[in-house]
Amino acid sequence: MSKIVVNDISELPAAVKTIVKSFEWGRVVAFYGEMGAGKTTLIKALCYEMGVRDNVSSPTFSIVNEYQSPKGKIYHFDFYRIKNADEAYDMGYEEYFYSKSFCFIEWPEKIASLMPLEYDKVTIIKDGEKRIIEF
Repeated sequence: MSKIVVNDISELPAAVKTIVKSFEWGRVVAFYGEMGAGKTTLIKALCYEMGVRDNVSSPTFSIVNEYQSPKGKIYHFDFYRIKNADEAYDMGYEEYFYSKSFCFIEWPEKIASLMPLEYDKVTIIKDGEKRIIEF
């Protein structure tokens, strides 16, 4: 496991370059952290680093947003608002998770029983204004 300390937002682009290098294409990546830790901000920066040119925003109400990168699709999930795993079943989560496209998941603890056996984990720890990112 690696760790990066981001003291302020200006350091995020350099951190993201390091994190992206650790990813294999087409992985499910679960993002853990308290509300306001910066999960969406980190995912936006990762998407832009990976070549997404669309506007990247939180899928809080839509649950999933789809972005196009030069290497293929990236799916961004936010499961904060779901009440139970059945809602993920209803949206056809398997089609996304096993698509061989990147799946960035906020609030994966809401669907813990549905997570694939293998996935990458990113944890953001809020420490005042700085963030500690473990991956």
